[in-house]
Amino acid sequence: MTPARRLSVLGVVAALAGTLTAVPATAQPSAATRPPGAVPAGLRAATPPKVPVATGYGGAVASVDADASAAGIEVLRKGGNAVDAAVATAAALGVTEPYSAGVGGGGYFVSYDAKSRTVRTLDGRETAPLSADSGLFLENGKPIPAAEAITSGLSVGTPGTPATWDTALDRWGTRSLREVLKPAQKLARDGFTVDATFRAQTAANEARFRDFPASARLFLPGGELPVVGSTLKNPDLARTYEELGDQGVDTLYHGKLGKDVLRTVQHPPVRPGAERKVRPGDLTEKDLGEYEVRSQAPTKTRYRGLDVYGMAPSSSGGTSIAEALNILERGDLSKLSEKDYLHRYIEASRIAFADRGRWVGDPEFEDVPTRGLTSQRFADSRACLIKDDAVLTSPLAPGDPWDPQPCEAGGRAAPTTYEGENTTHLTVADKWGNVVAYTLTIEQTGGSGIVVPGRGFLLNNELTDFSFAPADPAVHDPNLPGPGKRPRSSMSPTVVLQGGRPVLALGSPGGATIITTVLQSLLNHLDRGMPLVDAIAAPRASQRNAAATELEPGLWDSPVRAQLEAIGHRFTRNPEIGAATGVQRLPDGRWLAAAEKVRRGGGSAMVVRPGR
Repeated sequence: MTPARRLSVLGVVAALAGTLTAVPATAQPSAATRPPGAVPAGLRAATPPKVPVATGYGGAVASVDADASAAGIEVLRKGGNAVDAAVATAAALGVTEPYSAGVGGGGYFVSYDAKSRTVRTLDGRETAPLSADSGLFLENGKPIPAAEAITSGLSVGTPGTPATWDTALDRWGTRSLREVLKPAQKLARDGFTVDATFRAQTAANEARFRDFPASARLFLPGGELPVVGSTLKNPDLARTYEELGDQGVDTLYHGKLGKDVLRTVQHPPVRPGAERKVRPGDLTEKDLGEYEVRSQAPTKTRYRGLDVYGMAPSSSGGTSIAEALNILERGDLSKLSEKDYLHRYIEASRIAFADRGRWVGDPEFEDVPTRGLTSQRFADSRACLIKDDAVLTSPLAPGDPWDPQPCEAGGRAAPTTYEGENTTHLTVADKWGNVVAYTLTIEQTGGSGIVVPGRGFLLNNELTDFSFAPADPAVHDPNLPGPGKRPRSSMSPTVVLQGGRPVLALGSPGGATIITTVLQSLLNHLDRGMPLVDAIAAPRASQRNAAATELEPGLWDSPVRAQLEAIGHRFTRNPEIGAATGVQRLPDGRWLAAAEKVRRGGGSAMVVRPGR
């Protein structure tokens, strides 16, 4: 039985059995098959089982981690709503997925309110210091080395995650921040079980972590990589959560926690004798004190009679997915061969990314044509570029959403800039029908690599999502740094409604591949008829206005690759793209939670009361 099949079966069994309690491992791998650094199963700490799909009543949670999903379920069981549970899940991910998200980062929160049948969003993206300008990452007129930007105080933006939690709970939640942080606080204090993914991510960051004593102390216990199956505790983060619960988020934006963050950014605590060049940042008390979460209207488009809501700029996720869906709606994807379906999906993605790169930035600084980018008129003007027997050339030039011209292919093309790939996404629903799709991040895997001493969390390096310099000096780049500006993101928390009621919600990590992951998962489910968990598990292709499209092994090794290459497509192999989660409202009133079967070690889908 394949790992994917085994996980799928386990998901069904767990859903039918109605258990979310921890179970001890009964099969102990031999020394030959045990993962590197593993300890015998009998020594592993108890943890909830990971299953990729669950159905039942009372609400649902899907995330990449079983402990985090269980934290959300605990809040739902105690009468909290989807917003309360989303914050609890996110806080727990700050413990078990600290290289992807946490107090030191930011994100985008999309919430559906069942009572008013409306979708609301919060932009909790990090912001550049007020002292920043377009030359933030330039030295002598040239971009500084990427490694020096990634691991630095220079790349740290004002964190938006605590403010997002506080704002969401204050406006739409039913529980206090103190209450919803308790499961994560306990998890940080008591510890979580290290898995192979966590160990591998730690190994990838080992050299960086060793240059920062606080990072090494937390993530390299005893000076060594954490052992698979061991328990990793984070008492500093437990105390930080307790402080946030007792004092509120003002401790970050106006108080003691903020002072600790600023000290770390301005004077990175590098190990004596380290050879790494670690540049200081320029965050100040004013930057923290003036930070605000933005409330804004979601993007919206109609697709196959459904209303698809997403995150508006500063994220490019909502506009890009809406444009691609609008491009594809004129054809019936359900009747196409796999080759023809993938061809159209790839070309629509290519076009959407060409337009994203030219037009999307922080709307407080840039005149972003959000309405034009999401209009059917603009999509139609771009869709006619797609030919069934030929492939568009990248980098493709953008169109003009202010003045759409049919099949316009003029203008100057610009390549897609780099965007960090390690983020996390969670999706929650409650018994009242409220839904949350929440994507949060610290950017790079491991963020800046710098743990705030005594605080137990990594600082983001989110400002590296800005363009260091214009991709083309002759074309305006809407994603250059600026004072208090938010870098462009690809995070794509998405909610789909029919007649004002939820059909499904989903999202993914993966940097710029988030957009294509969410888009392809939607198409797999809505057009190709795959169950949601299978739509998420299906092998992915990601085209981002590049010369070659990235393929996961399932497509790379498939005959369809040669069929697509025959009409001009070029491909590169990517072992893993994204790690989506979603929830779906079933016709009989149950919720279905879906997560990855294999990617990132598999995800965790849970419901409050499992049932057929």
